[in-house]
Formats: sequence, C-alpha cells, structure tokens
Amino acid sequence: MIEIKIPGYRTLQLKHIVMDYNGTLSCDGYLIEGVGERLKILANDIKLHVLTADTFGRAASRLKGIPALLSILPLDNQDTGKLDYVKKLGPDFSVCIGNGRNDRLMLKGAVLGIALIQEEGASVETLLSADVVCKDILAALDLLTKTKRLVATLRS
Repeated sequence: MIEIKIPGYRTLQLKHIVMDYNGTLSCDGYLIEGVGERLKILANDIKLHVLTADTFGRAASRLKGIPALLSILPLDNQDTGKLDYVKKLGPDFSVCIGNGRNDRLMLKGAVLGIALIQEEGASVETLLSADVVCKDILAALDLLTKTKRLVATLRS
C-alpha cells in the first residue's frame, strides 16, 4: 500500500493502480519506454491492473514480465466496464490512470484519478473527471513514487 497525506485534502491509502493500455501505457500498441521499469518498482507496494480492448492485440506480449493483472474488455460499454472493475477493487483504495473518453468514469469513481495528454491526446470529459492531469505516463507514475509532487499539486 502507498499512503500519502495531503494537507487540506485527504490521506490516500492506495492499494490498486488501474490503468488503460492504449494511449496510456502504450502508443500504437507498444509500451512506452520507461513504463515497464516504473511499473516493476511500483508493484512492490501496490497491485497493478491493466484494462484494455487491446486494439492492436499486443498488450499481453508487451506486458510480459510486468506483474500486472491484464483484463481484456469487450468493445461495448468499456466506460461502465472499467468503472465496475474499480468498484469491485474498492474505489477508496484505487488510483486510476487514463486518457480516453472510456476512462472518464473510472477516473471520477476512484479516490485518485489521473488523466494523461500524450500522443493520442485526451478526452475533455476525461480531463474534467480527473484530480490531476499529467503530460505523460512517466510523470503520472512518478507521482506515486515521488509523492511530494502529488502533495504539492493537491494540497489546499
């Protein structure tokens, strides 16, 4: 578990990271450089979950060796499917990371939602559903290992 005390906001007790794959951990189906190493470090303290429609069919092979639970979702109703997944884990203990419109509900439903603006861009609805917006996945993952950055962003 990762515990982060944020003055004037709340104390986060994070047990799960739920992440989209395409556009979040990968670009065009290929894992973004530096993501694997960061995920392996985070896996020592928190459970990793990757949710995807697997548009490019590469998620399982690209995540090989990374201790993450991969769930391939059907194309229909991905937004509610992702939210339901987070609800089963416990939204009060989950941080969610994504960029697409189908990520907006899980970001809003989690105790901490992080939206990304990378090569695919980001849905405006998803940006408005997030607690934090990062320029890329590496910055988002670093918020969870270099927690004073997150504290500086969210404190009142």
